[in-house]
Amino acid sequence: MPACAFCQIVSRAVPAAIVFEDQLTLAFLDHRPLFPGHCLLIPKEHVETLNEIASSLLKQVSANARLLAIAMEKGMGAQGAFVAINNRVSQSVPHLHVHVVPRTKGDGLKGFFWPRQKYRDAEHLEETRALLARVMEETMQNKA
Repeated sequence: MPACAFCQIVSRAVPAAIVFEDQLTLAFLDHRPLFPGHCLLIPKEHVETLNEIASSLLKQVSANARLLAIAMEKGMGAQGAFVAINNRVSQSVPHLHVHVVPRTKGDGLKGFFWPRQKYRDAEHLEETRALLARVMEETMQNKA
């Protein structure tokens, strides 16, 4: 789907801070993160909603969301992760994506109206991307 922003990221027509990629999925840093490390995990195949995804692909997306959450705890010192999928309503890009957000107690995230934060600068974004990519690779090797 050439008009889809996420398909353009998959094809590398649009740049993104990629954290992880396998044959079926791609994870990259959200450009408007709730907290540094906030990733979007997408199937490479264009699927608009959770209702439309094949069970076999959903299995891989779910497994990789789990691994991203583990990587955030290990690499970023998060105490947990918020993992969510908007399905049509509040889905800003019509391509299935899983938000995986590092969490700590007292981080101020309450309800469903959260202020977005920016990375300090491009270096901070790259440091965060590289950290999560490294820990994700280690996690994949260990199949936590």
